[in-house]
Amino acid sequence: MLNMIWAAMIAIGVIYGAFTGNIEAVANGALDAAGEAVQLCITMIGVMSVWVGLMEIAHKSGLIAAMTKGIRPFVSFLFPRVPKGHPAIEYISTNIIANVLGLGWACTPAGLKAMEELAKLEAERGNPAYLSESKGTGGKPGRVASNEMCTFLILNISSLQLIPVNMIAYRQQYGSVNPAGIIAPAIVATFISTLTAVVYCKGKDRRRRA
Repeated sequence: MLNMIWAAMIAIGVIYGAFTGNIEAVANGALDAAGEAVQLCITMIGVMSVWVGLMEIAHKSGLIAAMTKGIRPFVSFLFPRVPKGHPAIEYISTNIIANVLGLGWACTPAGLKAMEELAKLEAERGNPAYLSESKGTGGKPGRVASNEMCTFLILNISSLQLIPVNMIAYRQQYGSVNPAGIIAPAIVATFISTLTAVVYCKGKDRRRRA
């Protein structure tokens, strides 16, 4: 769907430029944007290499393990139906920590593994959708996300961030006088979004049990 949307936007831009006599401006804009994209990628590679390296040092030093252990009560509060000691708890905790540190790219593998473990948990519970391929809309294989999966997805999207690494890198790339000036507003905004997500998820969970 996204590919179709982007293709349509590009086609509309080219056609409009051709009819209005601005096709040269469209071509120049595309070339300039491509150059900026390459520069941005190089900047992001450098920034993310530094932070992922720090994340690896923290992991080997035991800091991540300590932080993971520290937030387990919070994770257990959000996912009461996930057994203690289940692999999903560890992956969820790692994902949350990476998100809090602003390492959105680094948290993706842990997030995918968490979803896999939650799917396995549904299969262990005897959920038919996870024991065999069920048929979704259009005859394609489809599965209904469990309550834990939905909670994890919402929490992941709304995650609290102490250091918005990506935004700082973007602001630096485009000439911001104070790239780190986004930190305080980001903390406030993501704290509110995370609090809203927690209240919403717990409210829906309580309503489902009622």
